[in-house]
Amino acid sequence: MEKRINIAEIEPAAYKALLGVENYLATTSISHTLKELIKIRASQINGCAFCINMHTADARKQGETEQRIYLLNAWREVDGLYTAEERAVLALTEEMTLIANGGVSEKTYQTAKSFFDDNQLAHIMVAIIAINGWNRMSVATQTQPA
Repeated sequence: MEKRINIAEIEPAAYKALLGVENYLATTSISHTLKELIKIRASQINGCAFCINMHTADARKQGETEQRIYLLNAWREVDGLYTAEERAVLALTEEMTLIANGGVSEKTYQTAKSFFDDNQLAHIMVAIIAINGWNRMSVATQTQPA
């Protein structure tokens, strides 16, 4: 595989701006568990090996179980392993990540809204937007897992 550009080295201000979003998200009330589930699931959809590797390791450090990590890409098929709130966030993550497939359905939006207030919902959406940005950068530049 041919080496591609490193955006952090070539355009550090742009990279720093993306990190600013991450720093902001660290101040929100969204749990570490939800943030990592968002990051892992979007990264699975986007095929970002670098981010999958990073965020599954981060999730384990936060106490996430191997079973929940392994079954995340089939979360709809598993009863009782993910909470209703997590399922709402995972559905929103999938629809926002695959936005070209019809956007975010009213059902998905209203389900998420039933669990989270407007600020929390905004935080969740920004977290989904952020990981999709990171995924696109890592996939486009073929960033390899450590």
